[in-house]
Amino acid sequence: MDKSNEATRFKKTIIKISIVLKTKMIMQRMFKLVFIGVGIVLCYTSCESKKEEKEAETKFSVTSPLRKDTLVTREYVAQIRSIQHIELRALERGYLQNIFVDEGQFIKQGQRMFQIMPMLYQAEQQRAQAEANFAEIEYRNTKTLADSNVVSKNELALAKAKFDKAKAELSLAQVHLGFTDIRAPFSGIMDRFYVRQGSLVDEGDLLTTLSDNNKMWVYFNVPEAEYLDYKMHARKDSLMKVNLLMANHQQFEYTGVVQTIEADFNNETGNIAFRATFANPKGLLRHGETGNVQMVVPFVDALIIPQKATFEVLEKKYVFVVDSVGKIIQKEIEIAAEMPDLYVLKSGVTAKDRILLEGIRKVKDGEKIGEYEYKDAQNVISHLNVYVE
Repeated sequence: MDKSNEATRFKKTIIKISIVLKTKMIMQRMFKLVFIGVGIVLCYTSCESKKEEKEAETKFSVTSPLRKDTLVTREYVAQIRSIQHIELRALERGYLQNIFVDEGQFIKQGQRMFQIMPMLYQAEQQRAQAEANFAEIEYRNTKTLADSNVVSKNELALAKAKFDKAKAELSLAQVHLGFTDIRAPFSGIMDRFYVRQGSLVDEGDLLTTLSDNNKMWVYFNVPEAEYLDYKMHARKDSLMKVNLLMANHQQFEYTGVVQTIEADFNNETGNIAFRATFANPKGLLRHGETGNVQMVVPFVDALIIPQKATFEVLEKKYVFVVDSVGKIIQKEIEIAAEMPDLYVLKSGVTAKDRILLEGIRKVKDGEKIGEYEYKDAQNVISHLNVYVE
């Protein structure tokens, strides 16, 4: 009887334990379902908020190209040269006896600069002078005898020829002596010494250079297409004026004029050289400087768009055109000129087209956009702080 009661109690205990375990498993499952539900709700809420933020951030604005007369400043790298820049070289061989000037000094025309030891050439001149005097005396004596019919006319002609030869040799000796005294052929600024006093110089050795900086020639290369535009619009009775931007990014105070264009194009670069002349009364510019020539080119009835409305694919420029139903159409454009924040167009769109101004990175060709804000082209250009005439 006792054994039967114990078995019954054991079974009841097992049943109670089983019920407790099942209850715990059910509770755990319910908690898991609750947590999953809460996570789904939170994720959905987060996605919806991000979607709403994205929709709120995606604002499209549209404008149209502006048709205006404008001036475009083109810059070209330039080399600055003196109007006269020469090398002073020794014309005779000898020792450099005297130097009468200093490096960087302003030299006046005719001023004495160098002297090569002249003693040898002085001796040659004296010998030539003596020979000329002897030939002159011989000629005069022969002429007196010829006038008295003592000697023939041929002897007189021979004496005359000897006298002329002696005078020519004297002139040559004087020239050689003059070559030892080197003077400035024009007024200008002297460069550094290439030899020093006491040096032995040969004929043709470089002594120094001399630059006349009263006017400066500024050379710059122009592409073929821009050269053609310039020649087609240039007036025969006027010269194009240009400005010079110096190496310190300051504009030179005097305006230059384009006076010369070289004859041939460079086949390797496709450019042709222009030469502008600038007055340099204060001597600020020096031979060998560099800078940028600024040429102002007028564009009549030009089509202008902001640079921010364009994008580049494989080195080609494009814009997004918005049609009447809000569809995005990608169109290639050709640039005629570039200004700060602006492009002057050669082709691609018209003044009636509407181009996407803001949001170009959020759309693709062929997509549709919903509402957008249209901005007047004149207001868009004026807010870019770019001068348009």
